[in-house]
Amino acid sequence: MQSLQPDPKAQYRGVMEALKRMIRSEGLMTPLRGINVTMLGAGPAHAMYFACYEKMKTTIGGLINHVGNSHVANVGVAGSLATVLHDAVMNPAEVVKQRMQMYNSPYRSMLHCIRTISRTEGAGAFYRSYSTQLFMNIPFQAIHFITYEFTQEQLNPQRQYHPSSHIVSGAIAGAVAAAATTPLDVCKTLLNTQENMALSSVNISGHLSGMANAIRTVYQIGGVAGYFKGVQARVIYQMPSTAIAWSVYEFFKYFLSRNRH
Repeated sequence: MQSLQPDPKAQYRGVMEALKRMIRSEGLMTPLRGINVTMLGAGPAHAMYFACYEKMKTTIGGLINHVGNSHVANVGVAGSLATVLHDAVMNPAEVVKQRMQMYNSPYRSMLHCIRTISRTEGAGAFYRSYSTQLFMNIPFQAIHFITYEFTQEQLNPQRQYHPSSHIVSGAIAGAVAAAATTPLDVCKTLLNTQENMALSSVNISGHLSGMANAIRTVYQIGGVAGYFKGVQARVIYQMPSTAIAWSVYEFFKYFLSRNRH
């Protein structure tokens, strides 16, 4: 849905229409394209992400908490540093995933995609959108952690292991952060996919790079509405994603600390 291709076959009015047309025209397994590269990247990326978050929240948070605002410590420092490490691993995986998920994608498999990008665009292509990813994900994680911590204070003020509160807080945090950062995600998608038809429609040859160029190009192609393409799908995706991530993380933190004691 974030694709900026002018091809009418790649234009969708809603989430369900997109899903039905993808399955009907490209096959039943099309919505799962790129799942293997996502799984390979998500494990180490999230391990570093939560480890860094907890460490920074403890060490730097203690220095900031005396002013009475724990959210500044949780998000402003811990969340930002955790995002830098997480995205360093996930950015190449995102590039491959999104190339494979494009409409009429020419890539047969994950390895075919990696080899083709390396051969035709060089290794730098895997990090072309890294600065944009950070530009998007740092505010995303700021909103995400603020919302999660705030919701936990309302639903679980004792901060005990409480599965339902972790699921609800995670889902709300994901939805709010996803909706707020959709314009940046559209720009990141354009940088990752380098859609030839979209770029040629505004007379751009070669490869698009840089956040400013991406913002300008999205506006040229789709106007203001172009920045919010796929916002419904992004919210629907992020709600269960963050709910699962937080509930699984909180469970293992509780399980491991209980066994240690």
